[in-house]
Amino acid sequence: MGLEDEELKPLVNAWRHTNPYIVKFWWDVDRVVKDCIKNRQSQETHSIKFHYKSGMLFIVLPSGRQLAYVKPRIGENIFGGESVTYEGVGGTKKWERLESYGPKFVENIVQAISRDILMFSMQALSTCRIVAHVHDEVIIEANPAMSLEVVCQQMSKVPPWAKGLLLDADGYECDFYQKD
Repeated sequence: MGLEDEELKPLVNAWRHTNPYIVKFWWDVDRVVKDCIKNRQSQETHSIKFHYKSGMLFIVLPSGRQLAYVKPRIGENIFGGESVTYEGVGGTKKWERLESYGPKFVENIVQAISRDILMFSMQALSTCRIVAHVHDEVIIEANPAMSLEVVCQQMSKVPPWAKGLLLDADGYECDFYQKD
């Protein structure tokens, strides 16, 4: 955006001040991940479970699907604080030790849960001819008589493992794929 570091800090602070529950979630996840790795004991926060087993950190999503981090360890970040490292494919496209912390783990968790919700919707639409999906969209080839409203209702159904989630969908019709 062309902003200097001094200009970014107040924006970041304002966003964090406006979104305290997200910030709390970041640091709750950070704490339980570190505790899980250090103590090799299962942890839980915000209906998400964390296990250490056979040299792997597993994050169990509400759907039951698991994210896995290979050979996690507690390390030191560039600021001298505690951080989590694990083995994964880095920028060189080779296996290397990667660093992470609460907000990055939350990003992975949110993206994975979003994928699980999309898969639930796609299963509900299994009678449709789904030809592709892009992030949070499904692309359906259908007879023009098919009801877009019914498709949106199906995509708005909340998975049983996400009770209480406020979920809605909208859509559009076109002759060829295009971004809305």
